[in-house]
Amino acid sequence: MANSKDLTGVTARIETSAGNMTVEFLPAKAPGHVKNFVDLAEKGFYDGTVFHRTIPGFMIQGGCPEGSGRGGPGYTIKAEFNDTPHKRGVLSMARSQSPDSAGSQFFICHGDAGFLDRQYTAFGRLTDGEATLDAIANAKTKPGGEGSTPVAPVKIVKVVITRPT
Repeated sequence: MANSKDLTGVTARIETSAGNMTVEFLPAKAPGHVKNFVDLAEKGFYDGTVFHRTIPGFMIQGGCPEGSGRGGPGYTIKAEFNDTPHKRGVLSMARSQSPDSAGSQFFICHGDAGFLDRQYTAFGRLTDGEATLDAIANAKTKPGGEGSTPVAPVKIVKVVITRPT
């Protein structure tokens, strides 16, 4: 696992079909999750995927290679629950009921979601792109289920990682 200092100052620009968002990572809080996201992004794993789940006032979710919400990278990582509150703009890892089941799927909070605190691993926060977050969260969704499947999912064109020089 990378030392949190190795990841200090690393950012990601998530380029989407609805605009860009920039994220700063929190390596001191969740070094394994930051390293995992950065490694996947640098391999191009997220390029061409979609935000497959959107709930206005709650969150947008992406990172599934299938676009279904059921896919992942073929492995899982250990939870790193921390004291970062799940507020608007916080980047966190999606998971199943098992705490150590996160892999590649992530979400960005569109609103405050304190009920997720210390139950999901927060590992970054938006520093730019709130209008893009709003556009993705407020996209028209299909009826049925929880009503969170976008009619026309926003595509992640690419994720660009920037390391301090």
